[in-house]
Amino acid sequence: MVIKSPQDFGAGVLFILFGAIGLWVGSDLNFGSARNMGPGYFPMIICGLIVLIGLIVMAKSLALEGPPIERIQFRPIAFILLAIAAFGLLIAEVGAVISSILLIMFAAYARRQVNLVETLVFAVCTAAFVVIIFVYALGQPMPVWWGR
Repeated sequence: MVIKSPQDFGAGVLFILFGAIGLWVGSDLNFGSARNMGPGYFPMIICGLIVLIGLIVMAKSLALEGPPIERIQFRPIAFILLAIAAFGLLIAEVGAVISSILLIMFAAYARRQVNLVETLVFAVCTAAFVVIIFVYALGQPMPVWWGR
């Protein structure tokens, strides 16, 4: 067995691993049937599909050429985690608009070359989208601004 695409092979292994963990964790839930679905029906189907996707991706890695696995880069991971943590900690205090803008600004620095104007425009548009969809359209109970 010759692995022609290490990235696809690794992705397939991760899909199978996560799907198998989901199947194991959800194994104590009642599955039910298509007519009378139990609480484990949908999660088990989804986890089974994830395992199937993993098997397909692994089979693809044996047939098609692909790139090698790259070294792990910690900068993107750190900035994305920082952005998510800042959003979660700040949304109740400063509101959806400012916390959404800060989320995009922190996450942008996961890249080395950041265009500040482009990032700011995207952040403002994303904040407007968040407020329109989540606060007004879906009625989520989150403050829009400080103290509101």
